[in-house]
Amino acid sequence: MSATNAFETALLTLLFNNTNAANIGDATGLRGATTAGVFYVSLHTADPGETGTQTTSEAAYTSYARVSVARTAGGWTIAGNAVSNAAAINFPAATGGSATVTHFGIGTDVSGTGNLLFKGALTASLAVSNGITPSFAIGALSVTAD
Repeated sequence: MSATNAFETALLTLLFNNTNAANIGDATGLRGATTAGVFYVSLHTADPGETGTQTTSEAAYTSYARVSVARTAGGWTIAGNAVSNAAAINFPAATGGSATVTHFGIGTDVSGTGNLLFKGALTASLAVSNGITPSFAIGALSVTAD
């Protein structure tokens, strides 16, 4: 069994843009949150897997921190069953240590274990060392629901 394209779009729109999903549940549909909130994008040195958390293989160079992205149309763009970042995502510059980043994650917590909701491989690995600022252009991080 798989979800329909219409439901995949509705679900991604609810999660990433905090927009109600009509005709599911009660008369008002599946409701978005009163306050949209944010998701946190993380960098990983290996695939965190289906059972991973936000800390699974998470980058650990000096000054690394997850980046918050608003759950709004200003933060995420939805097209059919795919979602991508609507604005550039800039991580703190490395001030020491190094990491080779191969994956990204989208989760619920600013730090700690947290719930990893989505994950994906980068199109090319990124070597991070002193002075390097990991950054992703508009649309560079993409997740597909299928």
